[in-house]
Formats: sequence, structure tokens, C-alpha cells
Amino acid sequence: MANTEKTENTAPKLIVGLGNPGKEYQQTRHNVGFDFLDALPNLDFQTQTKFFGDLAKSENVFYLKPLTFMNNSGKAVAAIANFYKILPQEIIIIHDELDIAPGKVKIKIGGRSGGHNGLKSIAEHLGSENFWRIRLGIGHPRNLSLSQSVVDFVLSKANPEHQIEIQNCMDRIIKNWELFLQGNFAEVQRILH
Repeated sequence: MANTEKTENTAPKLIVGLGNPGKEYQQTRHNVGFDFLDALPNLDFQTQTKFFGDLAKSENVFYLKPLTFMNNSGKAVAAIANFYKILPQEIIIIHDELDIAPGKVKIKIGGRSGGHNGLKSIAEHLGSENFWRIRLGIGHPRNLSLSQSVVDFVLSKANPEHQIEIQNCMDRIIKNWELFLQGNFAEVQRILH
């Protein structure tokens, strides 16, 4: 894992929610990043073709929903990061996490993709893994005693109980959103972990 000493209090300039475009993917487990950004108040997303996504801005922070599909999310993230000279440690990626139970969250900087193709694409396009991640737990089908494949699981909607847990988790993050915007990651980790 990357050293957080120099980045712990770096205020973010770009916040990216991962997901797939299209009605067939709305509110699926893989789209929790999109869902989270949609739950933040006062953001007006507009499609920006040069950044390959839907973009909003609030104060000095950009919010991006890549429209490149999950496996090529890095194309959109790198386009805006390069254009506005945003460093990897000034980026927060919000994504689904199989290795965390529904309703739980982990915040970290750096590290491997853990098999998440969206994170892998972003790291490849940025040339760095040193970006922040808000890892929203969706659970793993085997840990939840489901016979679905991982692909079918992430591309389907959570059951009502898990959906409530995921929504409650998002609400806790939004309640503490100002700490994220200040770059106070140590405090937000203490509260949310």
C-alpha cells in the first residue's frame, strides 16, 4: 500500500463514481459509484464528450461518471486529470467491492486493483495506483450462499435487504462528506471503519 503521509490531508479535485452506462445497468451492484454520485445534493451532471462521461462541478471539485463502461474507466479519468493537471492523490474513486459485506465501507489510498477492472484501467491510464478509493461493500456471491457467477452477481440488483444496507452506508458517507472534501481521510476512516 502506498505511503499516505504526504497525501492524507490533500483535498480532492476529482471524484469519480464507477458504473456502466445504460438503463439495463441502473441500480445494479456494479453501479454503486454512479448511484452514490446521484445521491449527492446539488450536482448538475452534463455529458462532456471530451471527458468521455457525465461531469458536474461544485466549488473546486469535479464529479465524473465515466460513460466508457467499467473496463475502460481509466480513459475518462485520465482525460480530465490530464486536462486539469489533477494528481492521482487528488482523485477519489467510488466503486463496488466484492470483498466487503453489503453495508460496509473501507477507505484507502493505493494498492492493487483486486480484480476490479475499473480500478485496473484507471491505474493503467494514470500510470499510478496512488489514488483514493471509497470501497462500497456489495458482498461476494459465495459468501452470501448464492450460486451466481461473479459477473452475473455484480450486474444484477441487490436483494432488498442488501440494498437497504448499501443505501444506509451511502447515507453515512454523505453525512461525513465534508471531511472527504477537506482531505481529512484519517478522521473519516476513524468514523466509517
